[in-house]
Amino acid sequence: MAKFPDRPAVALIAGPTASGKSALAIDVARAHHGVIINADSAQVYRDLRILSARPSADEEAIVPHRLFGHVDGAAPYSAAAWAREAAAEIDAAHAVGRLPVLVGGTGLYLRTLLDGIAPVPEIDPAIRAEVRAMPIATAVAALASLDPEAAARLRPTDTTRIARALEVVRATGRTLTDWQADRVGGIADHVRVAAMILLPDRTWLTERCDRRLAAMFEGGAVEEVAALLSRTDVPPDAPVRRAIGVEAIARWQNGDVTRDEALSRARFATRQYAKRQYTWFRNQPPVDWLRTSETERCVQADQLDSLLRN
Repeated sequence: MAKFPDRPAVALIAGPTASGKSALAIDVARAHHGVIINADSAQVYRDLRILSARPSADEEAIVPHRLFGHVDGAAPYSAAAWAREAAAEIDAAHAVGRLPVLVGGTGLYLRTLLDGIAPVPEIDPAIRAEVRAMPIATAVAALASLDPEAAARLRPTDTTRIARALEVVRATGRTLTDWQADRVGGIADHVRVAAMILLPDRTWLTERCDRRLAAMFEGGAVEEVAALLSRTDVPPDAPVRRAIGVEAIARWQNGDVTRDEALSRARFATRQYAKRQYTWFRNQPPVDWLRTSETERCVQADQLDSLLRN
């Protein structure tokens, strides 16, 4: 990170859900005349401010926030679309002398922005529809035949990634991994990334996740989900409907489970998601990205300040 002092700086704060990223980002943006740019796939949707833990309106008023709640739940959206918008926001911040502060827990978003995206052509809608209609067991078997590496790597329950890998190899004759070797459009060579990954004690993180879910249930998340599910223009497979907590609250509202059972299910799903994020951020990003177990924001801010000065 310190090898390219002539490149414009970008601060990056990443880590699992409930690790304290948003509060730290506000501190850093205030100290460095910054603009906070969202890098969380759930927080792009305007429908779920509370359930996705988006910053409040008061928090957004402290420093400029970009790409939060700007996508309607019925609209198609992707990592590639986010990366284009994020790159434009980074350029806009630099143009007016502000520090872009990327903050979020979606590794795919960050990887797409920095490393680029595989130039996979548009998938034939008929092939996509056929793949998406398959039972998951059938899709897994088909993927094992055409792309055994992906089938072995992906979890059998990861329906979205299994379908994507299968539709790509069926439509193009090349595996998704093969396409990803030819990534284009990343900004990593044009900026100096000062990156901090928050990896707090797991017990501390689990307790924060549980407390936050309870506060969400009391603070409007139930009403958010009810409003979302009442919309006839949001398809059942829309990404916004896969946000953690939506299914649990929906089942409670339908009378399938009790409130306590819904909260327990949402907490379990959040813990599992945080565990996957923790593992990804510990192992996948570049080795020179600072990983810290610190939970005191003043210490975290000092560490990031040091990175920005180098």
